[in-house]
Amino acid sequence: MFKGIGNLASMMKAAQQMGGKLQEVQEQLKAARATGSAGGGMVEIEVNGLGEVLRARIDPRLFAEGDREMLEDLLPAAFNQAQSKAKQLHGEAMRRVTEGLNLPGLTDALSQLSGGTQ
Repeated sequence: MFKGIGNLASMMKAAQQMGGKLQEVQEQLKAARATGSAGGGMVEIEVNGLGEVLRARIDPRLFAEGDREMLEDLLPAAFNQAQSKAKQLHGEAMRRVTEGLNLPGLTDALSQLSGGTQ
């Protein structure tokens, strides 16, 4: 009857450690940077590892040329590229935190999160 208590205590301790690691990963991701660009670098979007937009840079020539349609195409392309890189950073960080855990489906889920395969 009491054999499982030791396992339960170990699981609780592991969960507490995991919580601390996850907080650390969140801080690392907030500090990490990824940049997406489009139009040969005419538009750049910088995001952190959580995918939050930090900065947008638009080449002044786009304004001078008055090409609103091109700008409207380049902004989402740059943003999507930056988001994709942020997802990869996030997936890699989560894999590092969870390595060694034997949870069914975890590897596949993390691979999908990062947009890659393992």
